[in-house]
Amino acid sequence: MFNNLQSLKNQLFSFNYLYQQLTILTMWLNNILETIGNTPLIKLNKITNHLPCTVLAKVEYFNPGNSIKDRMALKMLEVAEKEGKIKPGGTIIEGTSGNTGMGLALAACVKGYKCIFTTTDKQSKEKADILKALGAEVIVCPTNVEPEDPRSYYSVSKRLATEVPNSWYVNQYDNLANRLAHYEQTGPEIWEQTEGKVTHLVVATGTGGTIVGTGKYLKEKNPNIKIWAIDSYGSLLKKYFETGELDQKEVYPYISEGFGEDFVPQNYDMQYIDKFEKVTDKDGAVMARRIAKEEGMFCGYSAGSVLQGMLQLSNELTKDDVVVLIFHDHGSRYVGKVYNDEWMMERGFLDVKTFKDLINGRGSKKIITVTPTQTVMEAITLMKKYDIENIPVLEAGVIVGAISESGLFSKILNDVDIKNQPIQQVMEKPYPEVSFDTRVERLVTFITKENGAVLSKDESGTYHIVTKYDIIQSLSK
Repeated sequence: MFNNLQSLKNQLFSFNYLYQQLTILTMWLNNILETIGNTPLIKLNKITNHLPCTVLAKVEYFNPGNSIKDRMALKMLEVAEKEGKIKPGGTIIEGTSGNTGMGLALAACVKGYKCIFTTTDKQSKEKADILKALGAEVIVCPTNVEPEDPRSYYSVSKRLATEVPNSWYVNQYDNLANRLAHYEQTGPEIWEQTEGKVTHLVVATGTGGTIVGTGKYLKEKNPNIKIWAIDSYGSLLKKYFETGELDQKEVYPYISEGFGEDFVPQNYDMQYIDKFEKVTDKDGAVMARRIAKEEGMFCGYSAGSVLQGMLQLSNELTKDDVVVLIFHDHGSRYVGKVYNDEWMMERGFLDVKTFKDLINGRGSKKIITVTPTQTVMEAITLMKKYDIENIPVLEAGVIVGAISESGLFSKILNDVDIKNQPIQQVMEKPYPEVSFDTRVERLVTFITKENGAVLSKDESGTYHIVTKYDIIQSLSK
C-alpha cells in the first residue's frame, strides 16, 4: 500500500513538473525572475568515464544570472519584503563574491530597488563589471584581512546598512532564507530529475545554503544519500566539521573563488553533511578548463573544484551510485583568470613550455652565426663542427638572412662552385623572431618546409635559436 502511494505521489510530482515545463514553453513570462530554477542535469561522459558510477552535473549557469545564487537571492528578497524589512525604492546592501550580487541585482531591476555591493580584490574584474552593468554600486575591499576588520567586505557592508536610509542588509551567510531556497527548489529538482536514484550530492561550500538546503531535502527523502562538501585550502570549514574547533591557523589567502570561509555562517547545519574534502587552487582551476574542453560545459572555478574533489573521493563509489555535482556558475566570470593562459602560467597552474624553457633546457650553448661576407664553405664547416642545420646571418648585430643545410643542398647540386661564393649570394630569408615567452605550441606554426628555425632575444638582447628538432624533442618528453 505504501509503495503504491509513494509511486502515485512521484507520478503526480512528475506531472506537475512536466506541466511547469510545458507552461514555460507555451506562454510568455511576466519577467526575467520567472526563468530561475529548473536547470538541466547533464551526464558527464569523458572525464569520469573510468569510474564505475553515473556522474551528473546540475548546471546552474542556465539561471538568468548564470549562477545558482539566483535562487537564494530572490528567495531572501521575497522573505524580506514579506517581513517588511525593505520598503519600495529601498537599497539592497550585501557583501558578495559576485554571483549573489548578480541575482540580487536582477531582482532589484525588476522590483525597483537600488543595490550597493561590497566585494574582495581577489574576485574577477568581470564579476564587478557585470554588477555595475546592472546598475549596482560596487565597493572593492581587501581580501587578506580578518572578517572583523573594518576594511573587510563583511564589515563595510554592515556599516553601510546602518548609514544608508531605507536599506536592507541581506547577510546571505546568516540569512536562513538562503538554505530555504534550496530546500524548496534545488533538492526537489534533483530528486525528480534522478527519479529518486541520487546517491551522492557534491557541493563546493561557501555560505552553506546550497549544501544544507539541498542536503536536508534529499536526506529527508532518503537518509542514505551521502552529502559531500568541497572546501578550499585556506578555509577553516573542514577542520571545524571534523573537530568543532574554529582554528584561525587554518586560514590563509587562497585563489579559489566563491567557496571556503574564514568563519562558520549560520546557514550551516553539519548534521546534513557527511564529509568534507579540500581541493587545491591549481587542481580546481585545471579541472575547470578540462570540463570546458572535454565536456563542452563552460563553467566557473568552483565547478572544477567540485569535480576534482569528487575524483579524490572516487574510491568510495560503486557501479550503482548516481552522483550529482553542483556546477555553480558560468565560465564567462573567469575569462581573465582560469581561462587566461598568462594568469594560469603566472601562478604555476599550467605546465606550459616556452621558447625560454627550450633554451634553458639545453644548457649554455651559444648561437652560431655567420656574416654575409663569409663563404658558403665556412658555413658548411660550422654545420659539420657543431652538428647543426640552421645558421642565422648576422651583420652589425642585425639578422639579415639565414643559411640552412637543406637550402644549400639544392643549390650545390646545381652549382658545385657555389661553395666559394659569399653567403650573401645564396642566403635565405631571415628566420622569424618571436618573444622569449612564446609557447611551444605557437612556435610550431612558424616552422615550415622552407623555414626550420625561430629566433628570439633574451633580456640582455642576446639572440637564441630554436629549431624544429628542439621542438620535436620537447614535445616528446
